[in-house]
Amino acid sequence: MTDELLMQAIARGDQQAFSELYERYAARMYRYFLRMLWGDRGKAEDMTQEVFLKIIEKPYLFDTNRVFSTWIYTLASNLCKNEYRRKKPILNADFAPGLLTESGDALPEYLDELLLHQHLQTAIDGLEVLFRHCIVLRYQEGFSIAQISEMLDCPIGTVKSRLHYGVKKLIAQMEVWKTEMYE
Repeated sequence: MTDELLMQAIARGDQQAFSELYERYAARMYRYFLRMLWGDRGKAEDMTQEVFLKIIEKPYLFDTNRVFSTWIYTLASNLCKNEYRRKKPILNADFAPGLLTESGDALPEYLDELLLHQHLQTAIDGLEVLFRHCIVLRYQEGFSIAQISEMLDCPIGTVKSRLHYGVKKLIAQMEVWKTEMYE
């Protein structure tokens, strides 16, 4: 069943359809919130549950002519915007998703990659919210520019501009880190 058909079934009260949709999207939503909310695992879990609570409580809000993945990320994006209004960022020092296998043979490479990932995530976390939304949705979640435009309710040209300037800011931040690392 497609996501859109599952939403129709949820609107009719089908709990199995909700379980299927939850299985498809829970990990993706958690990962998105973790990236967007400064690596705060607790907040990411809370927001993931909140998105699915909205789906349970108001499935009729979904327009079946739309793509479900775009709609759920729009909900998630709006929750993030609300959180930004309530709270200033606090970087979580222990944020380090397991990027590599736990192979003792590759420990130096693992540590290099982990360090690079942490600096990149810190740089992404430090971006202005508008740039961060676009960067995460495009490069970490894999959405098209048109989908991001719909999710953020802004023109395609604006998304392209935010991506361009966001990437430039990330490159500048990573250059600073590289310079500091090799001094």
